[in-house]
Amino acid sequence: MIELPDLVAGGLAAGTLSALALGGGLLRLRRQRTRQRAEIAALRTQLEGSSRAFTTEVDHLAARRVPAAARQVAHPHLAVPGPLQPLTFGTPLGIALENVLVAVRSEVAEQRTRVDAAAQAGMRGATREIQAALYRLQDALRGLQQRYDDPELTQTLFQLDHENEQSLRRAQVAAVVCGAWVGLAREESHLVDAVTGGQARLAGYHRVRVHNHLEPGTALVSHAVEPVAIIVAELLDNALRHSAPDTDVVVSLEHVHHGVCVTIDDAGLGMTQDERDRAQRLVAGTAPILLTDLGDPPRMGLAAIGRLTRQFDLGVDVSSASPYGGVRAVLRVDSHLLSHLDPADRPPAPSAPRTTRRASATSPAAPEAPAAPAASHAYGAEETAPDTPRHHTPRDADGLPQRRRRTRAAAAPERSAPRPPARRPEEAAAALGALQSGTAAARSGAGIALEGPSPAARDTDHTDDEGGAAR
Repeated sequence: MIELPDLVAGGLAAGTLSALALGGGLLRLRRQRTRQRAEIAALRTQLEGSSRAFTTEVDHLAARRVPAAARQVAHPHLAVPGPLQPLTFGTPLGIALENVLVAVRSEVAEQRTRVDAAAQAGMRGATREIQAALYRLQDALRGLQQRYDDPELTQTLFQLDHENEQSLRRAQVAAVVCGAWVGLAREESHLVDAVTGGQARLAGYHRVRVHNHLEPGTALVSHAVEPVAIIVAELLDNALRHSAPDTDVVVSLEHVHHGVCVTIDDAGLGMTQDERDRAQRLVAGTAPILLTDLGDPPRMGLAAIGRLTRQFDLGVDVSSASPYGGVRAVLRVDSHLLSHLDPADRPPAPSAPRTTRRASATSPAAPEAPAAPAASHAYGAEETAPDTPRHHTPRDADGLPQRRRRTRAAAAPERSAPRPPARRPEEAAAALGALQSGTAAARSGAGIALEGPSPAARDTDHTDDEGGAAR
């Protein structure tokens, strides 16, 4: 029989063991809770760091990367900063941030194009009204030139007419850049007339030297006449603006394998490689043209050339230097834009530079035309009535290319129009003296910044489609 003290001792031993086991369990639980708390604290610290890093990355995206991406739409050479944490590349976060930049670029480009299209539409409407007003002013000036014989008044009218011609050119170029048509429909014309017509639209026309090496009768099809005149005028304008005022700009007209080239050489400062690349992109006409890309104020000459080269299948190259240290610009007119006019029947303007070539006897366009009479008709004065004295010379010293009336010189005596009754000798002499005095005063006016052409060059119908400077 077990005694009571033994039972008490066993119970105490069991209680002690239970207490020890319970204490060990509690100690393990406390240690586990301590580890969990440490892990939770570490996770909270990591989460807070990730949140701060994400917030900083988003702030960097909004403050630096998005504006740079928007600017890159207009200026592709600008670089867009990358994320602050390079480790985000390729991660879901990095891909999401790059998608934000792609969406920004796309939306900015779309809105930029839409706004620029609206601006171009508004400018087209404005230039249309300006051109109409300038044409009306041109008609009024031509009427005054034909009405009055006073030398001083005639000289002033010539200057105003030439200033108006330059304003018309600027309005026409702005309209072309904004997508408008060239605005003039002209008949087939001699290519040399189109070149001298572009020359006549510039303030520094007297600094341009044209060397004509084309076959007699080389002409442009009707829809290419005005585009060629505009392109030549803008290329000459660039050459005159960027060269010293005491230097000449040399223009050469030559046949090439696939057509004709008009080469313009200036003695200016030239262009850097970046400027040359940008100019070539503009004149090529391959990229869309936005007004915001043309500067402030916008310089539209090269952009207008690009529009015309694309529309009329012409070629312009400004990537090479001229032998005089400036820029060489080459306009290429392919064979499908060329035609032939019989110089005996439709000669070039009397003031056009003489060609250095003679008419070919085997030319299919004029197989029976003799060379000597063709040259005589091509550059001789037109037949006019004795009551309309005119001063026709091959070229004035500083004169504009002379305009001709739509009536052409008679090829044979039997086709001559009946002449009106001649005025009295005293009246004819007085009129001729007044015109010659006005011409001399216009040429010798040293204090006049802009000289006008001779009276014979201006006293004609401006609707002539063949004259070098007709509008």
